[in-house]
Amino acid sequence: MFDFLEGYDVLGAFWMTVKLTALSAVGSLIWGTLLAAMRVSPVPLMRGFGTAYVNIVRNIPLTVIILFCSLGLADVFGVTMGSEDFKIQGFRLAVLGLVAYTAAFVCEALRSGMNTVPLGQAEAARAIGLSFTQTLWLVVLPQAFRSVIGPLANVLIALTKNTTVAAAIGVAEAAYLMKTMIENEAQTLLIGAVFAFGFVVLTLPTGLFLGWLSKRLAVKR
Repeated sequence: MFDFLEGYDVLGAFWMTVKLTALSAVGSLIWGTLLAAMRVSPVPLMRGFGTAYVNIVRNIPLTVIILFCSLGLADVFGVTMGSEDFKIQGFRLAVLGLVAYTAAFVCEALRSGMNTVPLGQAEAARAIGLSFTQTLWLVVLPQAFRSVIGPLANVLIALTKNTTVAAAIGVAEAAYLMKTMIENEAQTLLIGAVFAFGFVVLTLPTGLFLGWLSKRLAVKR
């Protein structure tokens, strides 16, 4: 029944999806945390930049951002991302686009978590001489992260599925291989079922684990 899979590196395609997800998740978490810090910063310029970035990027389709990274940065501005190899460039540009897009959602999840931290804790931290940055990183963010593990899990699952957009710029991940197989084989339904199952295997355990972790580390009020 599954003879049509012969000659195709399905596991390799899903491994590419895993690498895209992992690198983009780390980058999004870092950039999204910085954006969240900007959103609550007392400096108007930083607060304005964070607000504008989130509101603009969240309303641009991911496909447009990925294509801009490829056609705009690579083709127009000659950004090589540290490699002359087209496949490596495509992979790194896809990660860049996914990070730029997903970080906006990470930022908003974290900002909602910051709002759950009692204001008195920040005031107490400032009263003992901590600066805004120290208060944010030592008092507010640790509690905010614990309270938004669930929402961040949803962002990670969405990111895993959004990696399929990287196929638009030739990154050989799962969706790209599925498109190739559908064009070459006659088993459209089976091919779709195989790749759908693959994404369920990637996302379902992640959601279950992070859901358990969210309950385990929930801040007791």
